[in-house]
Amino acid sequence: MSEPTGKYSITMPRDIAEAAKARSGPSGLSAYVAAAVARQIERDNLNELIQVAEAEHGPVTDDEIQALRDQLHQARDNQAAGGANAA
Repeated sequence: MSEPTGKYSITMPRDIAEAAKARSGPSGLSAYVAAAVARQIERDNLNELIQVAEAEHGPVTDDEIQALRDQLHQARDNQAAGGANAA
């Protein structure tokens, strides 16, 4: 079942509106804008979570971020190698 909807009037720069219309496809501009706003809300929520975590544990260092990126790349490489071996 779909979420209830409401009708809203928003103002945005014409070039952004036209670009969004061109990319919205068959779902239409309203669905495209709703998805963009939902993504922004997710980002805002994540930023709030990061602020709370950093206030409690301190900021994450660039070295820690790079180490986690390296782990992610290694896991993806291992997964791809495992998938290639299974074929």
